[in-house]
Amino acid sequence: MKADVDKIVSLSDKDSIPELQKYLSSLMDDQLVTVITNSALKGATVGTTIKGIFKGSPPTSTEGSKRRLLLYQHCITLCESGDLQTEVAADIIGLLMLETHLLPGPALVQLANLFVDAIKAGKMGSGKSLELFPTVLTALAACEVVEYGKGELSGDEFKKQLINSLCSSRWDPQCVIHLTTLFRDVPLSPEELRFVVEKVLRMFSKLDLQEIPPLVYQLLLLSAKGCKKQILDGILSYFNAQDICLEEEQKRGQSLDLDFESVPQDQLRHVEGTAILHIVFAIRLDHELGREFLKTFKTSYADMSPFSVALLLSVARVQRYEEQVFDLLKSAVIKSFKDEQLQQGSKILQELLPQHRSVSQMILNTVENSVFGWDHVTQGLVQLGFFLMDNFGPKPGPFGKAAESSAAVARTPNQQACKLGGQVLLLGFKVHEPLRGEILEQVLNRLVTKTASPVTHYLELFTDVVVSAPMILLESSSKVIETFDQLSYLPLATVQGLLKAVQPLLKVSMSLKDALILVLRKAMFSSQLDGRKSAVTGFLLLLKNFKVLGSLSSTQCSQSISSSQVQVDVHSRYNSAANEAFCLEILSSLRRCLGQQADVRLMLYEGFYDVLRRNSQLSSSIMQTLLSQIKRYYEPEQDLLPPVKLEPCITAHGDQVYLQEPLAHLLSCTVHCLSWLQNTHRAATGDDSDEEEEEGYQAELTTILESLTRRMIKSELEDFELDKSAEFSMGSSVGLKNNIYAVLVMGVYEILIEYNFNKANYNKACFEGVLELFSRYHKISEILKEKAGKGRVPSNKTPRSLLSIGYISTLLPALFRDSAQSREEALSVLRASGEFVRYSLSVAIQKIQQLEETGHTDGPDGSNVDKTFRFLCNMTSVLMWRYTNIPSVVEDAGKKEKRTTLSLLCLEGLLRIFTTCQQRFPERLTQLLSSMESEDDLDEGNVTQINFNHIRQFQRVLFAQLSGEQEEFNSKEAQLIVSILSVLSRQLKPSSQEFVQMITWTVKLCKETSFEDSPFAKGLLSLLFSLHVLYKSPVSLLLELCQDVHSQLGDIDQDVEVEKQSHFAIVNVKTASTVAMLVLSQVDRLLDEVDWLIAKKKSQTLIEKPGNSEQTQNPGQQDPIEKNVTLQLGTLLTALNELVQTSLSPGTCTITLLRAMSRTYTILTTLVKYYIQVCSNHGTLPSRVEKLVKLSGSHLTPQCYSFITYAQSGEGIGGGADDKKKKKKNETNMAASTKLLRETKTIPDLIFNIEQYEKYLITLSKKSKVNLMQYMKLSTSRDFRINAATLDAALQDQDSSQQVSTTSQEDEEEPQEPKGKKRRR
Repeated sequence: MKADVDKIVSLSDKDSIPELQKYLSSLMDDQLVTVITNSALKGATVGTTIKGIFKGSPPTSTEGSKRRLLLYQHCITLCESGDLQTEVAADIIGLLMLETHLLPGPALVQLANLFVDAIKAGKMGSGKSLELFPTVLTALAACEVVEYGKGELSGDEFKKQLINSLCSSRWDPQCVIHLTTLFRDVPLSPEELRFVVEKVLRMFSKLDLQEIPPLVYQLLLLSAKGCKKQILDGILSYFNAQDICLEEEQKRGQSLDLDFESVPQDQLRHVEGTAILHIVFAIRLDHELGREFLKTFKTSYADMSPFSVALLLSVARVQRYEEQVFDLLKSAVIKSFKDEQLQQGSKILQELLPQHRSVSQMILNTVENSVFGWDHVTQGLVQLGFFLMDNFGPKPGPFGKAAESSAAVARTPNQQACKLGGQVLLLGFKVHEPLRGEILEQVLNRLVTKTASPVTHYLELFTDVVVSAPMILLESSSKVIETFDQLSYLPLATVQGLLKAVQPLLKVSMSLKDALILVLRKAMFSSQLDGRKSAVTGFLLLLKNFKVLGSLSSTQCSQSISSSQVQVDVHSRYNSAANEAFCLEILSSLRRCLGQQADVRLMLYEGFYDVLRRNSQLSSSIMQTLLSQIKRYYEPEQDLLPPVKLEPCITAHGDQVYLQEPLAHLLSCTVHCLSWLQNTHRAATGDDSDEEEEEGYQAELTTILESLTRRMIKSELEDFELDKSAEFSMGSSVGLKNNIYAVLVMGVYEILIEYNFNKANYNKACFEGVLELFSRYHKISEILKEKAGKGRVPSNKTPRSLLSIGYISTLLPALFRDSAQSREEALSVLRASGEFVRYSLSVAIQKIQQLEETGHTDGPDGSNVDKTFRFLCNMTSVLMWRYTNIPSVVEDAGKKEKRTTLSLLCLEGLLRIFTTCQQRFPERLTQLLSSMESEDDLDEGNVTQINFNHIRQFQRVLFAQLSGEQEEFNSKEAQLIVSILSVLSRQLKPSSQEFVQMITWTVKLCKETSFEDSPFAKGLLSLLFSLHVLYKSPVSLLLELCQDVHSQLGDIDQDVEVEKQSHFAIVNVKTASTVAMLVLSQVDRLLDEVDWLIAKKKSQTLIEKPGNSEQTQNPGQQDPIEKNVTLQLGTLLTALNELVQTSLSPGTCTITLLRAMSRTYTILTTLVKYYIQVCSNHGTLPSRVEKLVKLSGSHLTPQCYSFITYAQSGEGIGGGADDKKKKKKNETNMAASTKLLRETKTIPDLIFNIEQYEKYLITLSKKSKVNLMQYMKLSTSRDFRINAATLDAALQDQDSSQQVSTTSQEDEEEPQEPKGKKRRR
């Protein structure tokens, strides 16, 4: 055989082609095949051998083309056999490719079929010869005609048939990547490309996971030809399906305690990471692909998955897409939270649409998945976290002030989005070491730079970071120290949050502690008041947290410290001894503050109590400080009155008078510290010397307080220069001084009341002393109220009470519920004073209100969450007992005074408690309600029952109220009960039996109550709506209410008598306008839901293929969402049809109705546009929609135009018989009408929206082949209503312009229109 090879090579080299042809002709096919095989296996001469065969086989001759075909067929088989070296096979294929275009059509057909058959049979495993296939297909496409079966086809058609056949057959998973590569080099029409892409995407699930990234890469290269969206969607949906599958397996595994994964998680994540890199690389090179990718998520976030979020964040690293990606993610997050909120608030939406996977959960999953080496995603995660926190964080309040501290739970979509940003960063901080430095730096930078807006969200994140990784933070302590340098320039709230957050670190890092102390010392001498306050905050925090040896462990700590932080504290005795020196040094620094402004001193007094409780060894030093401070203002001469010096407590600067010493707070701090020490030291033991010292200052303080009590009772108002003749106006310096004195003296009285009550131990004589103190307090309080009432001066509120929540928690149960015989005599003294009881109750409510607004109260334990919650529980129990056991009717019978009764105060307190608990302690409301139960009634298992029992209790009280006569009805009390019911009913599950009972009861009440009380009607109906919307759609309810309102107020056409209807007795002439406004607000809510549903359907229709529309639109069966939308809108139009015929009073009510109508037509237009889209995709128009259009055209629109005429004419509800009254009423109506005409932009808006609706109806009629315009009537009321004859008459005879007689409705209106216009000028 070697001779044959040599012969072919030598003849080829000599260019003796005739001889070569002759020699090749002499060889049989088998011999030629053997020659090629041997040559290929040796590899050295195969190239020249094949060239020789080509030379000796001219393509023009039959024999030559036949030999060439044989050569091709054998070489393809040979390359796929796997016997050849890779380089040899590549050389062979390269040579064959050069000559392919010379093959005749039939040979190309045979070759192509050979390839297709081999692929179908799965013989193309190595894929080496597949490189030749594109060349064959390209050559085939160039042929004009090829034989196919018995007929003929063009080459291009034949290629199309081949590709179709190929994509319809089964592919061996091994050759999928080779085939995808192959199609890159084949010229394909869009349709052929779609076939190929669909086939490759179908093969994804059959491939091994490791083969997915190279296939993704090849597909992305193929996307240069087109089908970009299809390829991206296919890749995304594959990985999405894998994620869902893995998630379900993990859930199943957890429930069965198995650890089974068909695909290992780490392997899947690594494959996803590689695929993301490939896609991002492709997008960098092909911007069209990038645009297509972003377009996928712009329409809807429903297609998002953790994989696509990760991909988006990686794409954000490409500069030109960065802004688009973050805007897209931001809108997806906020839209997702808004949709969630909307769905949670409506039963209809919950039933119609399944809840989507939450975008926030996807983003958090992406953070977790990114630990598998997704470095290209992590940077985007950090940016996203800060992007969400920056955009959705709390905004500054009015005048740049930070708003009050946010509620404990994120409720609004913006708050939830901000919280999500924080969660992303915290999780990123925990799982990615390289990100920690950057996250920390950015958080600290924002704390320092964002001084104009609230930074509570960054402080919360920083606190979480410290708690989750304190040791990691110590590595970056230099950044924290840099932040400390800015402390004196930061707002006080920021400083407090920051120091509280770093407090665990100070115990382990000497350098941090030293740096902080240096900064605080400097701040102590700052020229800025805030700087000095920051220094006090910092020093007090240090005193609280560096325990001195021998300090009593306090279970009452207001700030919990985790075990990891406490371990550091127990190093050695030296540690505590050093702490003592350190703490005493700080105390000496703080003493300087006692000579500074009142604000700084106030902070000190408020902080000392906590320091003492946490660090009781400092008691001697603290108490001595307080004692010496009190002595400055205490009059030691026992016979002199008053016992306090008020002069030094104020300071003057020019004409202005300022408070210098908050004396009452100083006294409050001293009393609380003293009582805590006395209580604690009864149980504890210590050194004798210390005890003697303690007894020394304790005895001295006790003597001072006794003397103060005695002399303050003796003191008259004149002693303080605060009698009734004193000036209290805030405008003059004397008045200001007297106001400050009054507040200080009231504070001192309050502190002495609390001190003497606690000390009294239920002694009658002591309680009489308490009452004496209170009577003095009350006198000053009454004078202040009286003067404030006269002066009408702003910012003269009742000062906040200095009584502690501990005292209130003891006092109120004693006043109301204590039935012990031994205490009866003493308590009867206090109970006999109605003023004292009222005052105690109002202070309790003031504390609850403060807790509701800020989350903490003044005084000791005011910031301790457990103590404040216990206070709420005590108050709930007491107020509930007082309210239910002493009915307000009994109180009212005894007194006929104008003030709020105690029962009403109790109710107000209960309402505030329930609201506060729902905001601040949402998960502990049951515990709060349980506090009202006796121990035997408590059953942890039945949470709903406990809640419902209290609902039933309030229902009974309200029912009793409504059973009486209108004259006896207490509207304020009824409103409070309805508000309480609405708060408690939020805790009921809408699916529970109790919830249904609650709705039934509310409906019954609305139907049977006929009291003419607008505020009560508003409260009750609001409760009904809030419940009804969670049960079913309230649209039928709205219709009945609209009919009632129409029936009560009468028709706009006075000649028409309205049929008397009364579904709900609560709707009467007095309440009808209020009810109409409430109904319109519900209409707005309903339109929101309808709008949302249409938008959802639109986005679904866009996602579905136009070809699938036949499946989605069955003529016999309407989509449930579309059906619901048309039914709701139908009933709504009927309801609005009633309202637009109602004689509503001019002004707000009319304007609101016009706006609601305008919005209704906008939504109808949106619906019509949706059906235009459906009909464009060969869908049909449901008959229900046709009925809806008929309803709007033949009923609503004409009435709407009549109502516009009525509104513009300024007509109101008819006047009385008396001419003067009638004239006055007409003037009022005209004034309201004028205001409406000023606001009359609503009318042109409404008319424009009606016309837009009709415009799109014309388009829909054409698309659907249904004549919808037959229901529309053109109205003349949109024309200018100028009556020329009347105008001439008016100009000729202005004096007799009253004489107008016309026959048509239009003529009646004309005279008034010009008048209205004149008034506007």
